[in-house]
Amino acid sequence: MRKQHRPAKKDNTDKPVTLGDMLNEQLAKQLKDKKQELKAAEEEKLKVEEERKKEERRQRDKNKSFEELLNETPMNWKEYK
Repeated sequence: MRKQHRPAKKDNTDKPVTLGDMLNEQLAKQLKDKKQELKAAEEEKLKVEEERKKEERRQRDKNKSFEELLNETPMNWKEYK
């Protein structure tokens, strides 16, 4: 005799949402939001630090003497004497 093919059992997707399910979803959402906030804060911190370094470098270059500027150039000035 042939065996009858039974359809696979369906998961019970009609069961009501429990408090535990909602809490886990809310907690996951809160964690994702917090992660985004921390990432944005870190990016802002890096941006501010980069601006500070840039300004510091600009001020340092502004206060250099002619001799320092001359020594930093890649050109060989002795060739032009």
